[in-house]
Amino acid sequence: MKIPVNEPIIAPESRQAVIEALETGWVSSAGPCITQFEREFADFLGMKHGVAVMNGTAALHLALASLRIGPGDEVIVPDFTMISTVTAVMYTGATPVFVDVDPETFAMDPDLMAKAITPRTKAILPVHIYGHSADMDPILETAKKHNLAVVEDAAEVHGATYKGRLCGSMGVMNCFSFYANKLITTGEGGMVVTNDDALAARAKGLRDLAHSPEKRFVHTDLGFNYRMTNLQAALGVGQMPHIKEYVEKKQWMGRRYKEELSKVPGLRLPITKDYATNVYWMYAVLVEDAFGMSKDTLRKKLAERGVDTRDFFYPCHSQPFLSTHPQAKESFPVSEDIAKRGFYLPSGLALTEEQLSTVTQAVRDIAQNR
Repeated sequence: MKIPVNEPIIAPESRQAVIEALETGWVSSAGPCITQFEREFADFLGMKHGVAVMNGTAALHLALASLRIGPGDEVIVPDFTMISTVTAVMYTGATPVFVDVDPETFAMDPDLMAKAITPRTKAILPVHIYGHSADMDPILETAKKHNLAVVEDAAEVHGATYKGRLCGSMGVMNCFSFYANKLITTGEGGMVVTNDDALAARAKGLRDLAHSPEKRFVHTDLGFNYRMTNLQAALGVGQMPHIKEYVEKKQWMGRRYKEELSKVPGLRLPITKDYATNVYWMYAVLVEDAFGMSKDTLRKKLAERGVDTRDFFYPCHSQPFLSTHPQAKESFPVSEDIAKRGFYLPSGLALTEEQLSTVTQAVRDIAQNR
């Protein structure tokens, strides 16, 4: 039987909450689970406000729109990230400015970020990648010096920390995804969190078509229909009591993979910095020359043994639809290298000890017989 790259766990409480939503008729974008989910997720992070939306991309766009980022502005983003980070910037009419990433964490390089600031820069959008945090202190210090907003893309790091602070709690507005492969899932879904009362109010208004507070169907701004449904929120509410358990499961997975694969020559395993706790959203590895075959060949051989894998993200500057971007012809050596050599192994919360052992045995067998 095929071992999926990421299979979620649906908590019993989630099933019950969904049934209750169905039975009470709260199935659309109003209902008690939405406010409960917003409150509990924000409380988990130590934040004042949560604004639930339909997906993580919508969360990023909503945060930037709430900050009034628009045409003529620039937002600094890592070249190595899910494309949603970039498209959210472009939806506002602003220009994404790419910087290369750290070769060990795959997150935004703070020194390169600082060099990319121009008079048009309005925000910095660091991405915590594959379960590991970006190096936030130099990013925050540079942003403060230049009076720039920091919006954390924390889609992949539910429960991860940076120097004891939870990822997604350090920027002025921070964004999460609850896609099916995330630690907390609502199937599709996302959330913006903030401590700023005015920004939270603006985000809630823009999320719901910017109806006037005084008169519904009179619209005060260009808003969006980014609402989360009560059915989605019910899934999330049921999982919140388990978030620490889910983090522990991911960290167990990371330890076991390291124990079983650390002696495979030419396979570089994830590196966790002293300042971080890693939640291994995906167990991301690099295939080095010493392994004796390419990443693509290794993935093909694993697939033949029933082990599902995924490529790393591809560099944003190289995406076909960005061929006219000013940085399309530039070189981003770290992003280009890790995209060429990186992939991730089955990493879902439902992964069993037996499945993990099957995966690692397959990797070792292929390495020994190459």
